[in-house]
Amino acid sequence: MNYFRKRAVQAIREKGQSPEVVADVFGFNRSCIYAWLNRYDQGGYPALESRPSPGAEPVITPAMDRWLKYTVLHSLPVEHGYETLRWTRDLLADLIQNKFGVTVSGPTVSLHLKALGLSYQQPCYRDSARDEREVECFLHHKFPMIQRLAQKMGADIGFEDEAGMGVMTRAGRTWGEVGHPPEIAVSMERGGYNLLSMITPEGTLHYTVTKSKVNADQYNQFLFELIDGRPRPLILLTDHASFHHSQAVREFVRAHRAQLRIFFLPKHCPELNPDEQVWNEIKQNRVGKQPVKGKRDLGKRLFLALKALKQFTKRIQSFFELPDTKYIFANVG
Repeated sequence: MNYFRKRAVQAIREKGQSPEVVADVFGFNRSCIYAWLNRYDQGGYPALESRPSPGAEPVITPAMDRWLKYTVLHSLPVEHGYETLRWTRDLLADLIQNKFGVTVSGPTVSLHLKALGLSYQQPCYRDSARDEREVECFLHHKFPMIQRLAQKMGADIGFEDEAGMGVMTRAGRTWGEVGHPPEIAVSMERGGYNLLSMITPEGTLHYTVTKSKVNADQYNQFLFELIDGRPRPLILLTDHASFHHSQAVREFVRAHRAQLRIFFLPKHCPELNPDEQVWNEIKQNRVGKQPVKGKRDLGKRLFLALKALKQFTKRIQSFFELPDTKYIFANVG
C-alpha cells in the first residue's frame, strides 16, 4: 500500500497529472488521493508510510495490573475460593471477571503477566507443618549464638545430613519423538545404600556409606570419625532424625563435650541445611543420570561420585551461597 500511495503522489506532484486521472488509473476514491496529497504536503514521502491503527483501549487497566501482580505474588487460589494451590491464566481471567466484571481471555492475562515480569514456572513447595516463628528464632537468635560459641571455643561449624539411594533412583531427561516417550532398559533390582555426610563452609566433605538403615550406633561411629584426630572442636548442625535424639547419641556427645557439640536446625526446613545439596548433587547430577546395572554397580558409582565431590572444594562451597543458606555468613566478621 505504501508503494501505491507514493506512486500516486509522485504522478501528481512531480509529473503534473491531475488527481482525478490518477484516482481513475489507480482505482482509488478521489478523497483518498487528496488525503495522501495532504499528508505528503505536511511531511513528504515518509508521511505516506502506513500508520499503526490506534486499537481499542486496554481492557485490563494499570490499576488492575497492579492488583493482578500483587494477587499472584502474595496469595494462593485457595484463598479466593478455588480448589487448587497454583495460579493459571484461565483461573486469573475468571477472578478478574468476578472482581471487576471484565471479561478477558486466558492468553490476554498471560500477556499482561509477562509484561509484569512474571512467568509460568514450577513452584517450590514448603512444608505446611513448619513453624515460621521457630525459623525466625533460629536465623536471628540461635544461629548467631552458635557462631559466637564456635568463636569462643575455636571450633569449626559443620552441617550433617543423611539420605538413602536405591538402584531405581533415576534423574534427568532425554530426547525422543513427540507423544512417544523413549524406552530405556534399566535395572529394576531393589535395594540400595544409606549415607551420612558432613560439610563445612571451607568446602570439606566427610561421608560414610552403609547397606543397612542408619541407627544410633552407626551414627556414633560417624561422629567418632568426624572428631578423631581433628585439631579443632566441631559444632554440628543437623535435622531431627529419631536416632539424633537417642540416649546413645546424647551420651556420646556428653562424653566428648570438649570436642563435639550438636545443635538442631528448625523442623521441616531442609533448605536451611547446605548438606542437603550433597545428595541433590549425587542423585540429580551424577549417579542418578548414570546407567546403573544393579546394587553392586550402584555402590561403585556412588563411592566414585562422593570421592569426586570431596575433591571439588568450590562446588561444596557453592552449597553455602544459595539464597536459603546465605544466613550462615550473615554474621561473620
